[in-house]
Amino acid sequence: MAQYLVLIYDDEDTLAAADPQASDELLAEHRRFASANGTSVRGGNALQPTAAATSIRPDGAGGFSVTDAPFAETKEALVGYYLVDADDLDEAVAIAEQVPTLAGGVEVRPVLTFD
Repeated sequence: MAQYLVLIYDDEDTLAAADPQASDELLAEHRRFASANGTSVRGGNALQPTAAATSIRPDGAGGFSVTDAPFAETKEALVGYYLVDADDLDEAVAIAEQVPTLAGGVEVRPVLTFD
């Protein structure tokens, strides 16, 4: 059994503009997803908006540059994730296809483990 990280991307403006009913329904859909995939889901969380992000990069002089901003500016931002167990990529994709979003999508990445 391998682990995969399902990265959830969505449009933050769409999420922020969603009415309370749509937001509540999205949360309910995530709860249904987690319940339906409980044996595979090992964890997951939503992330604060990119306005709360801090990026840290080496500055080339032995120090670091710290910036109040996301690492990359994109239309769709990383808004959450799930860590799932799956037999293979096909199973991980089948699980990821069930993850709800308002105006975005998901990315599946195998977790690289070191012995």
